[in-house]
Amino acid sequence: MTAARAPRSAHTRKSAAHKPAHVPDPPGPPKESGSEPGSEPVAGTVEELKPKLVARDPGRRQLTDPVVMRALAHPVRIALLEALLREGPLTATAAAAILDDSPGNMSWHLNVLAKYGFVEEAEGGRGRSRPWRLVNLGTSFTDDKDDPELSVAAQTFSRVIIERNNERAQRWLDERRSYPQKWRKAAFASFSVTYLTPEELDQLGEEMTELMSKYRDRSLDMNARPAGSRAVSISAVGHPLPLSPSGN
Repeated sequence: MTAARAPRSAHTRKSAAHKPAHVPDPPGPPKESGSEPGSEPVAGTVEELKPKLVARDPGRRQLTDPVVMRALAHPVRIALLEALLREGPLTATAAAAILDDSPGNMSWHLNVLAKYGFVEEAEGGRGRSRPWRLVNLGTSFTDDKDDPELSVAAQTFSRVIIERNNERAQRWLDERRSYPQKWRKAAFASFSVTYLTPEELDQLGEEMTELMSKYRDRSLDMNARPAGSRAVSISAVGHPLPLSPSGN
């Protein structure tokens, strides 16, 4: 947070009745082991870590208003939401440094996102020095054929998401040799043409959404991200193809 579904890492799209993805509860403080009675945790150890949440609400926000969806369908605003997910609360100045933009432009986009309820002020600071944080951890929406305006807005939003993911996949191919061997070996791409009914395609999408949400708690809680991990882009798009001349 797309023809039949938008990429599901942060933003999802449903073509059937919405089933919210399960969001694991943020992990609690790890249990102490091997401590002697009366001993205190050493400063900086894992026992002292508390959840460091990047969003107030761990659920995905269901988008039902085409005006709100159009406001979100902007590459810079999508990039800002991702930066807030990866880094936690950011000021306009800090966001500008990350996205290689001006603080003024970042401030304007953050205020637009705040107007439509995607970000809110975090504690501390004023003006451009005030930090912003996510309200929800991602979005989801349904392509409603009975609401043409919402359907058009959903198509525009989906296009922005898919183009962003395609650009990143191309960048990965261009820069993959600069990554360590273990990351080059772990990275994957999978493509398939198969034959499904609409019901089977919908079910497959639900299953893939659930699978891709397996580590969702790490997106929410910065302290749940294990050592050696890094942000990974995972996207999935499933859609029907035009019929061949023979009807297959």
